[in-house]
Amino acid sequence: MFSEELKQYDWDATTAQINAMTAADVRRALSSPNPGIEGFMALISPAAAPFLEQMAAKSQALTLERFGKTISMYIPMYITNSCTNACVYCGFNRHNKFKRVVLKPDEIENECKAIKKLGPCENLLIVTGENPVVAGVEYLSNALKVCRKYFSNLSIEVMPLPTEGYARLVEDGLNGVVCFQETYHRDKYKTYHPAGQKSDFEWRVNGFDRMGTAGVHKIGMGILIGLEDWRTDVTMMARHLLYLRKKYWKTRYSVNFPRMRASASGYQPNVIMTDRELAQLTFAFRIFDHDVDISVSTRELPDFRNHICALGATSMSAGSKTEPGGYYTYPQALEQFAVSDERTPAEVTEAIRRAGREVVWKDWDKVFDIV
Repeated sequence: MFSEELKQYDWDATTAQINAMTAADVRRALSSPNPGIEGFMALISPAAAPFLEQMAAKSQALTLERFGKTISMYIPMYITNSCTNACVYCGFNRHNKFKRVVLKPDEIENECKAIKKLGPCENLLIVTGENPVVAGVEYLSNALKVCRKYFSNLSIEVMPLPTEGYARLVEDGLNGVVCFQETYHRDKYKTYHPAGQKSDFEWRVNGFDRMGTAGVHKIGMGILIGLEDWRTDVTMMARHLLYLRKKYWKTRYSVNFPRMRASASGYQPNVIMTDRELAQLTFAFRIFDHDVDISVSTRELPDFRNHICALGATSMSAGSKTEPGGYYTYPQALEQFAVSDERTPAEVTEAIRRAGREVVWKDWDKVFDIV
């Protein structure tokens, strides 16, 4: 399990190593076909800031080589905001006094129909709060069966499950799982996640092993920018990705590193990342891992998304409603966080085309697998 491997990496030592990187280290990483973790640390370091143009050019070239001129589009669908966690930065925090919504099968179906009217999307991300009682495996299984009638590529972003839970959902048509570790800082983790299942650092970080063991086709990883030093956190995530690639080599992977946005919690981020730094991180990840899918959500502003789609990102969400039933059933329910890009899927598609890229509404199906 990765929790054991993670113990060999000291947080403060990693931070110091990143900050000690020099311009020579950055040049060495840029000239290497496979820069590795040390090269990645150089590319995200303050020393790499003057090399942003060279990084962008290399990231763009590698993205074109591996992915062509395509951007995969997906739409998230929140089906419950019921949550037993107390994450200090999240609108779904169990202490927030708002109506909790758990969509029934017919309501989920209405949401699917409403989403299909937004565009020819086949990639759906089903999202829930983390409540084992109302949003467990049985509830997710039933939701997948409803959604499968409308979408060919189904992913979930839910509480970490046991291996057998993931395996059952794969049988029910699940293609991918997205899980945010939020931060890899073991000692600070419980400060941000003081109660609920999410307060268990080991259970969450080892969930990716359980996904791999269960045969999940695509695993999505992420940290939340705004909690701890972002450079150290993404380095830990890069180490985690390397570990997973070696152990579950048949699996596809994606990464996401959204910046914290306003929510009902009122929590203010500890760390502010600029647009230039987010671009630097995107380029660095593409240079580090040529094949990883880099996703950019509607947490980011339209202008940033319009530019990054041609320089390293490979998938985007659009038309996002972060409240359960937001497309049809309960448009005024409690949202998880504020969306920064409120354009419709059609508007996002047009912007992507103006950037010289084409939108792919369906990028995988079970029939593509070779047995």
